[in-house]
Amino acid sequence: MTVRTAKFQIGQIVRHRFHPFRGVIYDVDPTFSNTEEWWLAIPEEMRPRKDQPFYHLFAENDQTTYIAYVSEQNLVLDEDPAPVSHPSVHEVFARLVDGKYELREHRAN
Repeated sequence: MTVRTAKFQIGQIVRHRFHPFRGVIYDVDPTFSNTEEWWLAIPEEMRPRKDQPFYHLFAENDQTTYIAYVSEQNLVLDEDPAPVSHPSVHEVFARLVDGKYELREHRAN
């Protein structure tokens, strides 16, 4: 098995290569880790490989915010300096610094 390093990091803002949305990465799976049903719902000619990192995003488009699960091959860094408007961003991240969100510090009780 080939070990791959994820190209993107938690807190980075990315954009989908083909679909009009952007988002901030809040988790990374080293390989595909969703359901087969989800996988099969993607048209075969657009279905990404499973053997690559997949990213969980707080995503947004012109109409709404949502959670997205996207393969590494379908993401590029977003050069737009604007913050991501998803309401969950501030639950996970403290602030946006130089185009990357910094994680909130979680204190144990």
